[in-house]
Amino acid sequence: MADIERAKKDTAEAVGHHVEDKDHLNNNAISHNVGYEEYREALYLEISDREMRKVRIKIDMIIVPIFLITQGLQFLDKTSLNYANLFDYQDALGLKGNQFNYLSAVVYAGYFIGQYPCGWLIGRYPAQKVLAVCILIWGVLVILLTQARSFSSAFLMGLFEASVTPGLTLMTGFWFTRREIPLRQCIWYSSLGWSGLIGSYISTGIARLPEDTTPERWEILFYILGGVTVLWSIVVWFFLPDSPSNAKFLNHREKLIAVKRVAANETGTKNKHFDVKQVWLGFLDPKAILLFISVLAAAVPNGVVNSFSTIIIKDLGFSTEKTTELKSVGDAVNIVALLIGGTIILNIPNSRLATATVANLLCTISAATLGFLPRSNTWGRLVSFWLVNSQSVGFTVSLTTISSNMAGYTHRSFASALVFTAYCWGNFAGPFVVKKSEAPTYTGATIGLLVGYGIKFVCHLALLVYMFSVNRYRNKTYGPQNKEASDEAGMNDQTEFQNKDFRYVL
Repeated sequence: MADIERAKKDTAEAVGHHVEDKDHLNNNAISHNVGYEEYREALYLEISDREMRKVRIKIDMIIVPIFLITQGLQFLDKTSLNYANLFDYQDALGLKGNQFNYLSAVVYAGYFIGQYPCGWLIGRYPAQKVLAVCILIWGVLVILLTQARSFSSAFLMGLFEASVTPGLTLMTGFWFTRREIPLRQCIWYSSLGWSGLIGSYISTGIARLPEDTTPERWEILFYILGGVTVLWSIVVWFFLPDSPSNAKFLNHREKLIAVKRVAANETGTKNKHFDVKQVWLGFLDPKAILLFISVLAAAVPNGVVNSFSTIIIKDLGFSTEKTTELKSVGDAVNIVALLIGGTIILNIPNSRLATATVANLLCTISAATLGFLPRSNTWGRLVSFWLVNSQSVGFTVSLTTISSNMAGYTHRSFASALVFTAYCWGNFAGPFVVKKSEAPTYTGATIGLLVGYGIKFVCHLALLVYMFSVNRYRNKTYGPQNKEASDEAGMNDQTEFQNKDFRYVL
């Protein structure tokens, strides 16, 4: 540990950042820091609790709903193949054997490739414009899936969907304090559950249509989802600000207050300068490595749940209509788990990783019971399948670690890209552990769930131990944290390794 900290200290001194003397600041980095002028102007601003609360409520009323709906639509469109699978989609495309597995996986291949240019564009240009254009294109592509019945359509859909989750993860730190981030992220990632409920009931309605309906039932599903997505892109373009410094719903003083709020995160905001040194740092960051492994492991079962949950439930012996209703219970578990987890984290300091560990343990046990309960125990296996949806708490905590505990915009962006690379390839691999020949028990899929969630459980425990040890070492070596100096270091685009006053939120 001492060697690690000494290396970090040497790195900070080599870069030449000294937060105590603004004449030594990295002027190139400052010139690219979005909101830095507002931060300097707000340093000595007297702000009442009432003003602070008013600004927070404004942000919550506008930013959180936009994030929630955007995330929900992305998830709903991405899992549209899962719902379409109930309405003879495979037969309509003439897919045989494992071809549907490849179709489900190729969405994530597009997602993997698309996140890198999308991440660069979001850093270089107004984030809301980049997001809006990508949302528009993927909405059109969902509609075109009714006509262009090929793997390339699914690949392109994933390519443009790649802007959303990484983009919103990075934008989180522009708007919310470290204390606020977990609950807000749990709220909008609960949209995964809400979108699942909505998708289930849309599918239930479509299931009641005659089988010879024209257009085909799966085509109606794509028309509905794609049309709503296209309309939503207009809302994002006009109503989602890039950062507090250019938010039209805030007056000048409120912008200063909003920037001062997030400056206290010690992680900085958006910086348009690409720092190569911070990229290399991302490869060596133990947090990024542990998050990469945990997300990769958890994304394999996630790929199973997203693409094959309807098939697995149906093979337990339920009708098509009943399957869509029963799937919605799992989506409700997702929502409840996230809201409970977010509330606990908000009210109990340094409880993020502990809460994630409990949720990880629950979904690991659920995966084990799903795999080992006898086939005759239909409802026991179904309840176990519902409870694996609690894994969303661990995934959300992983993203809050990026938003709250990684400083330096390039470093944070690169770590986000690593995590979503793991997410893509885990989801890519997920469909291939589901084999028709293993129906109705799907032994390979249940083993995949158990192993993946078990690895994530271990990684989050290791992450907790690492960050706790670093905090304790810094307190012993450097003394109590200088909060003002740490805030300044963050706004000057220093990483948590360069800033010796940085302390991790556990």
